[in-house]
Amino acid sequence: MRIVLGVGAGIAAYKSCELLRLLTESGHDVRVVPTPDALRFVGEATWAALSGHPVTASAWSEVHEVPHVRLGQQADLVMVAPATADLLARAAAGMSGDLLTAVLLMARCPVIFAPAMHTEMWEHPATQANVTTLRERGCVVLTPAAGRLTGKDTGPGRLPEPAELMRIAVRAGARGAAGLAPDLTGRLVVVSAGGTREELDPVRFLGNWSSGRQGYALAATAAARGAKVTLVAANVTLADPAGASVVHVTSAAQLRDAVTEAARDADALVMAAAVADYRPEIRSESKIKKTPAAPEPIRLVENPDILRELSGRRLRAGQVIVGFAAETGDLLGNGRAKLAAKGCDLLVVNKVGHGTGFGVSDNEAVILAADGAQTRVPLGPKEALADVIWDLVAGMFAG
Repeated sequence: MRIVLGVGAGIAAYKSCELLRLLTESGHDVRVVPTPDALRFVGEATWAALSGHPVTASAWSEVHEVPHVRLGQQADLVMVAPATADLLARAAAGMSGDLLTAVLLMARCPVIFAPAMHTEMWEHPATQANVTTLRERGCVVLTPAAGRLTGKDTGPGRLPEPAELMRIAVRAGARGAAGLAPDLTGRLVVVSAGGTREELDPVRFLGNWSSGRQGYALAATAAARGAKVTLVAANVTLADPAGASVVHVTSAAQLRDAVTEAARDADALVMAAAVADYRPEIRSESKIKKTPAAPEPIRLVENPDILRELSGRRLRAGQVIVGFAAETGDLLGNGRAKLAAKGCDLLVVNKVGHGTGFGVSDNEAVILAADGAQTRVPLGPKEALADVIWDLVAGMFAG
């Protein structure tokens, strides 16, 4: 894949060196196009050594090759990381005062902006208006990560980690090569992931084997397709996916509160988390000690059925709700019964156990629809299953 890596003038430019290395080592042909001021943070020699191509920020270099035309026309993907507030503003205004903004005007391939700036700059109405403008034009503008910024400041505005940016780039580039547009642009989606834990005492809990990989694949794939993503993650140790606002929770009750709050304005909700059906009736405030006597039985009480609750009282008109069913027996029989009981639009039924489903990189499933349709997804990367799910959701939006 031929990639143009645009680099804005922000301190996060140092992270783009690692992104460049990851892309080139994966076999992609990357041309780095920094803004003139970006070269104050990382010099031409670094970009040239890592990419294997000459680097310039000026449209006046190699004029006979008309670089802004050549780079823009030949690129399969343009990713701008970091995208500063100034660069977003100039891109939204259609300015072309340097090589990078000129390339952005020429590009007809997928364009991804990965913003990085202080929280106040990101939240300013002018920046948000520019983000809206770019998204309306079909660009993918990722939601920045939250965390440590420059100095002692923390908050939204951090550039996502390079490995996660690469993941988004590869997904978006593959869709672009197939002639597929970012069809979730302008959509707000909520995804739950991981497995909840119900505490027995300060040390022990009831849980499950879910790693959160499928939910994270859904979040990353939705971001690559242009969606604004909120990810509610239960006990997941994976790196936060680029382009998603992540809310970390522990128990089913906490997940219920976080998902309900996030879903109020959502166009789609995908409940991929493995939520505990039961919790201990009483949580011991101290560690339960082993004694010579037989242990007291642990009484369980039922947790709220979050999927059924939200399916029954759609928080927004036209909201599409997708559930997951992890099964070990009759997949179709159990799945159809669960789809009818839950009331969601789609139910993804997948087999789990013995190295299948939980904790692995691949998955296979049957997706059941409320109208009786079913879609089989063969064993493959969890991102592939995620794309099929979003294909069906996008189709429901269009319908």
